[in-house]
Amino acid sequence: MIQRADFLLSSPHGRDFAVDARWLADGQAKPVVVFVHGFKGFKDWGHFNLLADYFAHHGFVFVKLNLSHNGVEPDGNDLTNMEAFGNNNFCIELDDVGTLLDHLKNNPAEIPAQELNSDYIFLVGHSRGGGLVLLKAAEAAHVTGIATWSAISDIDQRWSPEVMEKWKQDGVQYIANARTGQQMPLYYQLLENFHANLKRLDIPKAIEKLQIPLLILHGEQDETLPVQMAHSLHALNPYAELFLLPEGDHSFGGRHPYDQPHLPDLAKAAADKTIQFFLEALERL
Repeated sequence: MIQRADFLLSSPHGRDFAVDARWLADGQAKPVVVFVHGFKGFKDWGHFNLLADYFAHHGFVFVKLNLSHNGVEPDGNDLTNMEAFGNNNFCIELDDVGTLLDHLKNNPAEIPAQELNSDYIFLVGHSRGGGLVLLKAAEAAHVTGIATWSAISDIDQRWSPEVMEKWKQDGVQYIANARTGQQMPLYYQLLENFHANLKRLDIPKAIEKLQIPLLILHGEQDETLPVQMAHSLHALNPYAELFLLPEGDHSFGGRHPYDQPHLPDLAKAAADKTIQFFLEALERL
């Protein structure tokens, strides 16, 4: 029987954020998987709850969070707070993940101690979240291994000089959410934060220095972030394992809302590969 805990943590940047954890209550201390969503994503998007159950059934405590400024209210389940979304930046997101990792390392009251082995914490990041977990692992000492799913390979290539100049003049640019029709603001502080923290936010440099097990997983049919990004990441760290899904799109068959009782086939393939990779990493320790 899968157990679930829902709780709130406080971001150092002034907003509470929601977290949920799932595990099989069998009295065995289990390694942790922390899942980090991407841009315009959130912890309950699409098939992510099925994904959490799937990892729990395979012997992990699976934990996912809403990054504090992703636009979802602490008690919400969709993007509604556009002011928070507009004031998000990469350092806030890294600090949120750090807050969660620290909480998990300090005997969290929400998860019974006999079910949790926080000496082994794996990170999975989707899309922009893939870049975040690479950056966080490079600055956190207690990450056991990583899997990136459809990850960005760099932050600096995201905007052209023309876009950046207009963004600076206007103070904001708007990103369309095709699913909801929302025009989602990105305030210029995002770019200012990036330029003020170039060293911390250098994904290529981060992946070069990583010496922990790393799986780079990407769909060859990714319509959002081309598969070349996975090849670029792998070239920077050839000790990583590159795993490509020939039919894989950006969300591995997922959509929101998702009303099927089972994982999409491609998402299951990504999960199976990741579970195998993490279990093999544990065997080598």
